[in-house]
Amino acid sequence: MAPARPLLWRSLRVFQIYGANTDVGKTVFATILSRAAKGIRHGERSAFLKPVSTGPLDDADDRHVEKHAPGVVRKTLFQYDTPVSPHVAARGKEIPLDSELLSAIYDFSSQRAAEGAGWLFIETAGGVHSPGPSGVTQADLYAALRCPVVLVADSKLGGISLTISAFESLKIRGYDVEAVLAFRDDKHDNAEFLRAYFAKHHGPLVASLPKPPPLLPNANGDADAELMSRYYQETSGNAETLRVLDELDRSHRARIERLESMPGEAHRRIWYPFTQHQLLTPGDIVAIDGARGDFFQTLAPPLPRTGDNGGTQVQPVLRPSFDGSASWWTQGLGHGNPSLALAAAYAAGRYGHVMFAGAVHEPALALARTLLDNSGNPRLTRVFYSDDGSTGVEVAVKMALRAARRRYGWSASAEVGVIGLRGGYHGDTIGAMDCAEPSAFNETVEWYSGRGIWLDYPRVKCIRGWWAIEMPTDAGRELGEDRMFGTLDQVFDLERRELERDHEVYESYIEKRLSRHVGEGRKFGALLMEPVVIGAGGMELVDPLFQRSLVKVVRRSAKLFDPLHKPEAADTADNTSWTGLPVIFDEVFTGLYRLGRFSAASFLGAGAEPDISVHAKLLTGGLVPLSATLASESVFAAFGGSEKADALLHGHSYTAHPVGCHVAVESLRQMRDMEARGEWDWAKRGGDQTSSLGGLSLSPSPGEERVWSIWPEDLPDWISHQTRLVAGTWALGSVLAIHMDAPDGLGYKSNAALNLQRTLRDGGDGGAWNVHSRVLGNVLYLMGSQKTTQEDIAEIANLVRRAFSRRSANRKSPSPKAS
Repeated sequence: MAPARPLLWRSLRVFQIYGANTDVGKTVFATILSRAAKGIRHGERSAFLKPVSTGPLDDADDRHVEKHAPGVVRKTLFQYDTPVSPHVAARGKEIPLDSELLSAIYDFSSQRAAEGAGWLFIETAGGVHSPGPSGVTQADLYAALRCPVVLVADSKLGGISLTISAFESLKIRGYDVEAVLAFRDDKHDNAEFLRAYFAKHHGPLVASLPKPPPLLPNANGDADAELMSRYYQETSGNAETLRVLDELDRSHRARIERLESMPGEAHRRIWYPFTQHQLLTPGDIVAIDGARGDFFQTLAPPLPRTGDNGGTQVQPVLRPSFDGSASWWTQGLGHGNPSLALAAAYAAGRYGHVMFAGAVHEPALALARTLLDNSGNPRLTRVFYSDDGSTGVEVAVKMALRAARRRYGWSASAEVGVIGLRGGYHGDTIGAMDCAEPSAFNETVEWYSGRGIWLDYPRVKCIRGWWAIEMPTDAGRELGEDRMFGTLDQVFDLERRELERDHEVYESYIEKRLSRHVGEGRKFGALLMEPVVIGAGGMELVDPLFQRSLVKVVRRSAKLFDPLHKPEAADTADNTSWTGLPVIFDEVFTGLYRLGRFSAASFLGAGAEPDISVHAKLLTGGLVPLSATLASESVFAAFGGSEKADALLHGHSYTAHPVGCHVAVESLRQMRDMEARGEWDWAKRGGDQTSSLGGLSLSPSPGEERVWSIWPEDLPDWISHQTRLVAGTWALGSVLAIHMDAPDGLGYKSNAALNLQRTLRDGGDGGAWNVHSRVLGNVLYLMGSQKTTQEDIAEIANLVRRAFSRRSANRKSPSPKAS
């Protein structure tokens, strides 16, 4: 793996020169700046780099710099003879991968930094959106380098518009435009307008320099060359040029000072979530300068001193850090995704935010249509918008409790709880916390009052190469012995397992537990659970057959929840009306392709779809907060009435925020298109598991969709054999969870996963890149995005293997007997 590495050194000031258009004078300004920078301080060096050049070699831009800025180091990385756009010029020739081009730029920059203090100016080709050799436009291609920009304005007629448009294209992609340079032109006076425009908008420095002299008529080349030499000598030393260099130097130093001071200031000013500040030092705080794709660009730790003379290695200020938690499970389409950024800018420019109650706008309606049409759930007909997953769950619980109370005739003062799963956690607002059992997250919160019961459940892990269903210890005798399977596909083959009557013991266990609690006078208004994976409660992979059985038992148990209830037409109107209790699926984490499917509910099969479903996290691809609670018509009908008080009196000032809705529409479109194009087929093929165990084929039943993971097929098996360290592991979709052996039994409060986390933070390639990860007590989890490449996943998997290998020999253990 070769993640793009940012170009920031203490000794080397690196600036990228973009043009508002082609033929605006980028090379002239690059020559002026390179030449002026070389002489501005004694002993400093100056360099010029042209990553991609097109046209005859004799006319190449680096030849021009060589001629008119002697002593400036210059280089072109890829030269194509035809004077056309690079993506056309490269046809039939060597076309470097984007990663190879970025790596070559970094290598050249690194060499210049190793030579000591100096400057580097990197000139792009054509305009801001001129394509590179691969066809990706330069504004997107080079964004991960995090280079500050010098933008060369178009000084011709129409150049004001082109320059401002180029500036906005760069800003929307996160570029820092430090200066706008233009030629003085008395006819059009573009520079003066741009100076006033950017001053009004708190934009960059705008400077104007004299135009190059026109070619002499009927003169030989030597005369023209003499004129240009005199021009460069005069212009590179004038006050305006030196002012530009002073500003660029100041911005370079200020950027580094800000980065280095951020952790200390944050330690004094910020109150962090899920953090015990008594244990936090400034050194624990990661300063993030930017993010692109799957990587943060973070402040790098100092490298050890090397050499007999006590000198230090030249090191970059920033390094790439793989976003191993997908930024708390939200990131799905890459940081800095230009399509999402453009969608946000469009909606912000068209709407800003508009009042939603009693109104509608196109993004909200389009998103509702997209969610309902793609959920695969015939029950869901309505969409309610809120701002994050926790509030989305609170909305869902309000919906369900009202529906149950009205159907069963309970008084408003009746104490009504929810049925959930142990470890299930649904957010940090007070109401959502009350839907979870006491835990480290909520038990010390003063207003917390757990309102429900939480059933234990069988857990799925890969243990010593076998996929084990571990029965909960407090119910082991009721649920039987642990079971072993050869593949995860077999665990999820619910049709076959029901034919083998595996569900019957689950249903019996669930009915006994629910009957006991109802017999004690408890009332329940909803079943609330995270389908397939318990997230914050410990990254537990739940046996999907148990969850399917739980839904089925609840749906057929109206008499259990209210023995006096007489069935009404609404109870059994059709197969989309809720029965027993409304079923809520919290898909905030597990939904929208995080586990490989649009809806995690599909893993539980037909007939187990929820009546209410909550979505957030990946909804906007990780760009802005938004939540959607989807409900059935029978739940919606419970809020009908002649009084306003009968309505769902819930809302947010930013309900159906147009920016969030429009970004979500674009996010879901991208993910659906990726699925349709087969962009995850490499991962699905990796999970193509067909083997035999005990004479039974382990391939899925006909028509069953396979489960798959982006993580290498053999990785869970390998990790599961690290028996002195690991209690079990699993991989599904983009998630890899490693349950470390925790002898202290502390669970979330355990430190068992911290050593593995530290090793990943140290990184690969001598620390050139690392993995930023989070732990849940004894569980370390890693997530890719929906755009993570096979090559990146393979390299991170190798880093995980190396991390374990440093701590433990790979001991072989006998396989347990399969059932």
